[in-house]
Amino acid sequence: MACGSRRVHVGASPKEEAPLIEMERRVFLRHYLEQGLPKAEIARRLGISRETIYCMIRNGDLDRDPLEVRYGPRPSVPTKLDPFKTILGARLADFPDLTAVRLFQEIRAAGYTGGMTQLRDYLRSIRPQPAEKEVVRFETPPAHQAQVDFAHFRFPWGVRYALLVVLGYSRLLWLRFFARQDMRTLQLGLEQAFAFFGGVPRELLFDQMRSVILRDLRPDGGRLVENAEFLRFCSHWGFRPRACRPYRAQTKGKVERPVRYVRGSFVYGRTFIGDPDLDLQREHWLETVANVRIHATTGEKPIERFERDEKALLQPLAMRPYSSLVLPIEAAASKRTARSVPTVPVERRPLASYAAIAGGAP
Repeated sequence: MACGSRRVHVGASPKEEAPLIEMERRVFLRHYLEQGLPKAEIARRLGISRETIYCMIRNGDLDRDPLEVRYGPRPSVPTKLDPFKTILGARLADFPDLTAVRLFQEIRAAGYTGGMTQLRDYLRSIRPQPAEKEVVRFETPPAHQAQVDFAHFRFPWGVRYALLVVLGYSRLLWLRFFARQDMRTLQLGLEQAFAFFGGVPRELLFDQMRSVILRDLRPDGGRLVENAEFLRFCSHWGFRPRACRPYRAQTKGKVERPVRYVRGSFVYGRTFIGDPDLDLQREHWLETVANVRIHATTGEKPIERFERDEKALLQPLAMRPYSSLVLPIEAAASKRTARSVPTVPVERRPLASYAAIAGGAP
């Protein structure tokens, strides 16, 4: 009985009458307290002690519904898995990556007659969970590094490949869409990115793209096998190429997150009517959205951080674009070369004038 209160039951069983009497007593107690009656008088009228009144006030019983149903913990029900839980716990303690199928086979051989669902539910509750490692991203000084990656997009008129270049310090982003994802596209895009930045960072970090890395033997104690043509391009522009190891988010996150950002903030929900319109909207988005937003990591606008700390430290641009010795010349370049050949103007005359010159009669 709560707070030592005394109850008197008339006519009904104590089990049926007690909640009603308790609720009535609390109503009168709250009413008398609001009227300002002394607690001794209230105790006399309600037939309870003053200590009971103090106890009910202290425990908050005046605001609690005595008819409220309170459920206790559900009693555990024996299952077919219970005799084998000790075995499962011991096996997972030694080998935490054992699959449910493997453990099911083992306890089935020991006499388990239950199902797989019951086992999976239990394993989910007891299997040791590895501590989630916090990803610490590498920060680089101004003008030291840019990260490069391609992203695949599908538009109504065809597939396009977005080349993204992000300066590691300021997070300034350059982006452009191309019809192909090859060596020439990479070289052309990087030259446009360098022109956009007004300089060249000291190193570029790439994913495992074939245009840059032919083979990565580092996991076996070897070295990177780099594309010789791309190394010549790097030497021309004065930067050092680096390849990040696969599945290492801390080294590639500065460009992988912008890929998701481009998909969600630029491409998704927009309408494009062709490549010229796509390129025009891309340029406007970079200028008015991507590079002027407050970056979540740096807490600054990329363009302001770039202008203040990074722009002046970039290496100067090369005097001329790179000319490949192995890549075929594109048709557009051939047309430009053909149009650049000087032509000799030829004066045209009537046939009669040629006959007069030759001494014939008009």
